[in-house]
Amino acid sequence: MGNRRKKQTNTNGSDRGAKQVQPLILDFLGEHPGRGYQIKQILTALGVRDKNSKKIVTEAIFRLEDIGAIKKLRNGSFSLDKSEKETITGTVDFVNARFAYVTPDGGDEDTADIWVSIDDTNGAMDDDKVKVVLKNKKHGKHAEGKIVEVLERNRDEFVGRLEMSSRYAFVISDFRKMFYDIFINLKDLNGAKHNDKVIVKITQWPERNKKPEGVVTRVLGKAGEHNAEIHSIIAEFGLPLEFPEGLETAAESISDKITKAEIAKRRDFRNVTTVTIDPFDAKDFDDALSVQKLPNGNTEVGIHIADVTHYVTPNSELEKEAVNRATSVYLVDRTIPMLPERLSNGLCSLRPNEDKLTFSAVFELDENANIKNEWFGRTIIHSDRRFTYEEAQERIESGEGDFAEDINHLNKLALHLKDKRFKNGAVNFETVEVKFVLDENGKPLGITPKERKDAHKLIEEFMLMANKRVAEFVFKKGTRDKPKTFVYRTHDNPDPEKLNTFSNFAVRFGHKLDVERQGISKSLNALISEIEGKPEQNVLQQLAIRTMAKAKYTTAENGHFGLAFDHYTHFTSPIRRYPDMMVHRLLQHYLDGGKSVDKEETEELCIHASEREKRAADAERASIKFKQVEFMAMAEDKVFAGIVSGVTEWGIFVEITETKCEGMVRMSDLTDDFYEFDEQNYRVIGKRNKRIITLGDNVDVRVKATDIDRRTIDLTFAEDDRKSPRAGSAHK
Repeated sequence: MGNRRKKQTNTNGSDRGAKQVQPLILDFLGEHPGRGYQIKQILTALGVRDKNSKKIVTEAIFRLEDIGAIKKLRNGSFSLDKSEKETITGTVDFVNARFAYVTPDGGDEDTADIWVSIDDTNGAMDDDKVKVVLKNKKHGKHAEGKIVEVLERNRDEFVGRLEMSSRYAFVISDFRKMFYDIFINLKDLNGAKHNDKVIVKITQWPERNKKPEGVVTRVLGKAGEHNAEIHSIIAEFGLPLEFPEGLETAAESISDKITKAEIAKRRDFRNVTTVTIDPFDAKDFDDALSVQKLPNGNTEVGIHIADVTHYVTPNSELEKEAVNRATSVYLVDRTIPMLPERLSNGLCSLRPNEDKLTFSAVFELDENANIKNEWFGRTIIHSDRRFTYEEAQERIESGEGDFAEDINHLNKLALHLKDKRFKNGAVNFETVEVKFVLDENGKPLGITPKERKDAHKLIEEFMLMANKRVAEFVFKKGTRDKPKTFVYRTHDNPDPEKLNTFSNFAVRFGHKLDVERQGISKSLNALISEIEGKPEQNVLQQLAIRTMAKAKYTTAENGHFGLAFDHYTHFTSPIRRYPDMMVHRLLQHYLDGGKSVDKEETEELCIHASEREKRAADAERASIKFKQVEFMAMAEDKVFAGIVSGVTEWGIFVEITETKCEGMVRMSDLTDDFYEFDEQNYRVIGKRNKRIITLGDNVDVRVKATDIDRRTIDLTFAEDDRKSPRAGSAHK
């Protein structure tokens, strides 16, 4: 939608009038500090007589009270609040329809969020920038506050389903943290019909007892239809539906001719055996591997990456759009690319039997994959063969077929690299990912797990090595006092408190975890190996990942805990990640002897890229959840084996083992007893029958209902499972 972070605006006439008279009210009360005045007295003092003006001034008085500028006395009169209240700026995080938190700006992880009741949110929405004042009380361990001003709106458009009545309409937002329905005048429907998915632009923000109001700006289609729902997700997360006008034409105009002068600037690998290995349905090939035996018995391996920055020049329109998007987004049925197809699938795609411009990391390795020499620079290659992962895997397993010797030699070196990485403390985070089999209309026919075999890991190890060595190369070019500004990919050590919580989770499944800092990596790897193939594998792996800090882009020279690297970057995917383009430019700049670049400007781009990466991941998850809900809606009355993956005061989350889909058994649907939530032990307990349902229990469930709009699956425990969880529960 391209409308994130909008300055607060309002087109409602009475709203403008109320704002205009607020200074008059404050001036009047300021002339009589400490004295209270009834609304009628204020109206008389301001000379307000007509009905409409009285309404505007009254509204202004209430708003001044809402933001804490004036206070209401016990007798119902109003006076100027002269007490100096410190305001804190921060970002709203709505938890549910009853309350939100405000995260103060500039705080660290130890800075406590401020609890705000829905009655004190002053029309603020999730992720808005606000001013908040503290009240003289606490809510649990959090200070309680009141939002007095919305400084900046995160968004002014929402996606949802239209409900119609004879006199008006309203939109039920898909966004889970939007707890208001949006009122729509019939004249503002823009052709939308009942049960359409629409984009609505807010014209009146919520206040007091009023719902937000808006106008329909785009009709996406009927709710529940594949394209309408996918377009809803695209709009919900503010992803672009198309490139700006003229951008694809600009991309088409770029010449594909490689001049002799350009070749002369580069190291030529066209006569060296070179292959790509990618998914069978890949359209862009941004990395290739070359391999050749050296006279001294060592092997030279080249990691060749598409030279995107040769074609996308600084300050060009292509560059600006790449910065804005920052990443390609992969939904269940489509890719939203960072770059136009002419670049991603054409000029920069390392297709077989074509000369291609690349940026390379070249290593001389001995038989144990120890690095003897390395070189970084621009190159030209000619790929001899495009392999799918399946074709490469066949050569690894059989030792037969074209290029089998080269691929097996690369695989042998990759296994050495992997062994060394884990010996150095890398953590083996491998989650079970699923892939949907869709028909021509996007309807899910089945769910299959994505397999990761040696061919996948072969490519991964060489990409990791290139990323690591590029980061180390640039880091060593600086000094301790004056490091060179660079883009790093960092991953902080896990929080000890979260680790302890995860350890308690693991114990409930019968597994032990060493949380001492020196042994964390080894213990996590042992746990991940131990649970492989077991029902709890996906649940525990997901919990382990949530325990870890989030990886991010930054100019800070920190390490990567998960990979056990002191320095790490992203060099290998410039077709789909803007930070990789930044890395290419910076690496060439330093290879040419350039001075350190502006750190602040680079850090701003890193923060932006990290935010865009999170947005892309959230959208990808939403599209997967949509298909999971659609698939489980066809389950009819089938009983599924599952595992309890979460316990809350309002319900029990269950991951279905067969499909990896997660749904909830609501507490209100547990009719055999009244269940109490034991937060300390992650379980619920029946008051009379003492039945315990806890994290990790094996259970049988049926699908009760699915909601495409909210992307939720409601489950019930199967009839034969009413009295107790299935035998083999973790808590027994």
